[in-house]
Amino acid sequence: MPDMQGKTVVVTGGNSGIGFETASALGSMGARVLVTARNADKGRAAVAAITQRLHGEGRVQLVVFDLADLASVRAGAAEILDQAPRLDVLVNNAGLVLTERAETVDDYEATFAINHLGPFLLTNLLLERMVASQPSRVVNVASTAHNAARKGIPFDDLQSATRYRGMRVYGQSKLANILFTLELARRYEGRGLTANSLHPGTVRTGYGSDGDARGLLGFGIKIASPFFLSAAKGARTSIYLASSPEVEGVSGEYFVKCKPRQPRRWAQDPEAARRLWQVSEDLVGLAPAGTD
Repeated sequence: MPDMQGKTVVVTGGNSGIGFETASALGSMGARVLVTARNADKGRAAVAAITQRLHGEGRVQLVVFDLADLASVRAGAAEILDQAPRLDVLVNNAGLVLTERAETVDDYEATFAINHLGPFLLTNLLLERMVASQPSRVVNVASTAHNAARKGIPFDDLQSATRYRGMRVYGQSKLANILFTLELARRYEGRGLTANSLHPGTVRTGYGSDGDARGLLGFGIKIASPFFLSAAKGARTSIYLASSPEVEGVSGEYFVKCKPRQPRRWAQDPEAARRLWQVSEDLVGLAPAGTD
């Protein structure tokens, strides 16, 4: 088991599923873990459960904010920076799949906003602290669902306003996770920060049981869920990328079952990755970093 003593880790969506197991495992290695959640009660319950697992020895704290609200993300990032003088690992784990189109408080399509724009903004707001804490790691939980985005990122319709299909839009958001990772790795090469993405496997995470997935998709998820991986097994690659000495210095890769794999060709497009970064900066209100 890797030694994470003295390291501080942030796990988004750490109140349930893969995020909960990731936070628990990294805490058991000695890391100080900041668990983020959008619901304070669920977050507090998760922190209590993780602390109990660690027999009271872990240092687990809660930061409450909502990835669907960019102002909330900024407030959450500020709290993280206030609580963490150093920041070694960020695991962008939180996400969702929707079968019906919805919009956030910022008037953005919810799947793209929550799965990509929120994590993009959070990561950028924490990057300076992470570089100062080097070597540091960003771990982005993507998915083989990016296979569904064969036409790439729909830059002419990022908000899926013309035609909405839940799994296609979800796949596009997971493609965005991989492209974001690719460009982040390029921009921060040689600066002590690595970025990798992963597919966790098909995991029982609660999709289809919390009202997000409805209709045939929700029914299909419920029927198939007994055959899905447990959250603990699904968290293995996230834990590996966050802690293993084997991937020290490895950056810009996509992992499946703790091994690097080639994602689809549309997830290896450096020009699309650059464009997505620039568009995302504009959408979340970040000034360009000036790094090409």
